[in-house]
Amino acid sequence: MEQETTSNVEAETAVGATTDLPHDRITVQRFRETFPRARWSDRLNAWFVPGRTAGKRIERWLARMEAEADAFADEKGRDAFAFEPIESRYLEAAPSGLQIRTPYSRTVVTEIREIPFARWDADRRLWTVPYRSLDDLRRRWPTIEAAAERNEPDVRKALLEALKGTEEEQAAKARASERRRKRYPVPVDDLPPFERAIGTHAGVVIFTDTQGELADPEIVTAFYFQPPSNGEYVWAAWRQGSLEELVTTWPARTPPGAREVARGWWVPDLDELRVVRQKARSKGRAQQRQQED
Repeated sequence: MEQETTSNVEAETAVGATTDLPHDRITVQRFRETFPRARWSDRLNAWFVPGRTAGKRIERWLARMEAEADAFADEKGRDAFAFEPIESRYLEAAPSGLQIRTPYSRTVVTEIREIPFARWDADRRLWTVPYRSLDDLRRRWPTIEAAAERNEPDVRKALLEALKGTEEEQAAKARASERRRKRYPVPVDDLPPFERAIGTHAGVVIFTDTQGELADPEIVTAFYFQPPSNGEYVWAAWRQGSLEELVTTWPARTPPGAREVARGWWVPDLDELRVVRQKARSKGRAQQRQQED
C-alpha cells in the first residue's frame, strides 16, 4: 500500500491511500461497505480511498481481515489437494497456490471471480487461487473446465464446421449481419446519454445519435431483448469505445436493476467495464505489434 498525493481524476480528492485486493466479489464487497467512498483507479491499478487517515484505516481493516482468516487454511487446503487433486490440463499446483490457465471465456472469468482470494496475474496471463480457497474452486471447477473446453480453438472450429448448412448457422449469420449495422433499440421516451460508455444487451457501447427511425419489435425481440408490450423503440447508432474512454468512465456502484434491464440500457458496473477495457487493451497491443512488424 502506498500513499497517493497526486491529482487523480478517478478520486474525489487528491489526498488518500491505495490498496490492492483479491478479485473475489466477497472481499471487494466487504471493502466497499467499510470504505463507501473508495474508487477503483485504472491508472494505479488499485483501489483509492480518500482522506488523510486513509492509509491507517486501510491497514487496520487489512489486519482485521487477516486475523479473521484461518492461519492453517492454506496448509489444510494443500493437504486436501494432495489427498484428492483436481486432475486437469488447465490447472497446475505450485507451492504458493493453484494456477489456472485457460482459453478466454466470460464464464471462466465470472466463476473465478467468485472464488475468495483469486487473483489475475497479468504478467504470466493466468489466475492464481490459494489453497485455502480449494473448496470454493472445487465446487466451481466443473463449470470452469467445461467452459474452457468449449473455447478451445479446435473445438470452436469443429463446432462451426458442424453448423454449416443448418438453421443455427443461418441464425448466426443473421445475428452477425445485424451486429454489423451497429444499431441498437432504445426507448423513444428514455434515450441513453450519447458519447459515453453504456451497458446494453449487446455489450458496452457508446451511442452516437438517433434519427428517430422506429425499431421493428420483431427484430428487437429476435436479436436484442424482449421489449415491453407498451414500449416504443427507435434505432440508435453506436460505436466501440476507445481504451481512454472506457478507463475514464465512472462505473455504477451496483449491477443494473430489473427496470434498467427491461429498458435495454444501463450504466455499466466495474465488472462490465473490466471486460471491455481488457479487450480494448488487447486490441491496442495487437495493432501496435502489426505496426512494428
